[in-house]
Amino acid sequence: MSTSALTEAVPLSLCAREPHVPADRLVAEMVPPPRFDGVRFDTYIPDPNQPSQTEAVEVLAAFAEGLGGAHASGTGRRRWFSRKPAAPTGPRGVYLDGGYGVGKTHLLASLWHATPAEPALKAFGTFVELTNLVGALGFQQTVRTLSGHRLLCIDEFELDDPGDTVLVSTLLGKLVEAGVALAATSNTLPGKLGEGRFAAADFLREIQGLSAHFRPLRIDGEDYRHRGLPEAPPPYADEEVTRVARATPGASLDHFPALLEHLARVHPSRYGALTEDVAAVCLTGVTAVPDQSTALRLVVLADRLYDREIPVLASGLPFDRLFSDEMLNGGYRKKYFRAISRLTALARDAKGLVTQ
Repeated sequence: MSTSALTEAVPLSLCAREPHVPADRLVAEMVPPPRFDGVRFDTYIPDPNQPSQTEAVEVLAAFAEGLGGAHASGTGRRRWFSRKPAAPTGPRGVYLDGGYGVGKTHLLASLWHATPAEPALKAFGTFVELTNLVGALGFQQTVRTLSGHRLLCIDEFELDDPGDTVLVSTLLGKLVEAGVALAATSNTLPGKLGEGRFAAADFLREIQGLSAHFRPLRIDGEDYRHRGLPEAPPPYADEEVTRVARATPGASLDHFPALLEHLARVHPSRYGALTEDVAAVCLTGVTAVPDQSTALRLVVLADRLYDREIPVLASGLPFDRLFSDEMLNGGYRKKYFRAISRLTALARDAKGLVTQ
């Protein structure tokens, strides 16, 4: 296709999409996101200055191997305990505690890949995706659906919504009774990377009845998304964003305030489908989000874009000014810091589109 033809292309619009996702698809899609298709324990490069990273790989690899004979009936529990005495012998779950960008999701996905079971017997999803699954299937059906699994991995376990935390804690209790092994991650705030014990204590306290089933595993380190990399590129002009959208096959182009309004009409469980087959997201007129509900929806969208490695090119405010100081100091601050980190990484990825 010629350059002139590309410049005449009409970009996609996320605002024009209203995806409908059947409940069974939500279950089938509970696998590591495309960004982590190829990750394995041997592709995780531990920082030599952070021995906890090497320890995490060793413990998780042993954990996965020990699940080889596990069954949802619980008969595999005895085998797991006996096969790997070097691995934790009490807890049947692991909780990866650490800051942003230290590779927790890489390790969690590696655990999923390394567990010797068919994909249909392993589930991987974020905390939000798990609550969405309960909303779509109902609590009892979710228990029945996941009870036959050998492993459930929960990325980004959220501790800031008491209602959802109790819901998921109750669900996990039922799954543990059925013999399902568990693994979870959560984040420590960037300014509190040395307070891992407190983050682990928060996690275990929130899932009171399940504390005995989890071994906290601390992973120290710097955010790899920003380690040794340049600062995120500044926002571009509206005209440049529009030009790139028209010149990039499969790119979407939306006015940021309009997209925020559209997200309110689409259930967050459908945000993955909303971005399906999108090569790049181009946004004009980025502004600070007006309220917390809008901000939380944007966080979910940022997660789905990051999972799918979709670059984001934008005009207006830089991404580190999306959220107000009040939001960044409030109860959902972990989510907002994660969104900033991920959108910044995707903004860097989009830099190459400008030079094409």
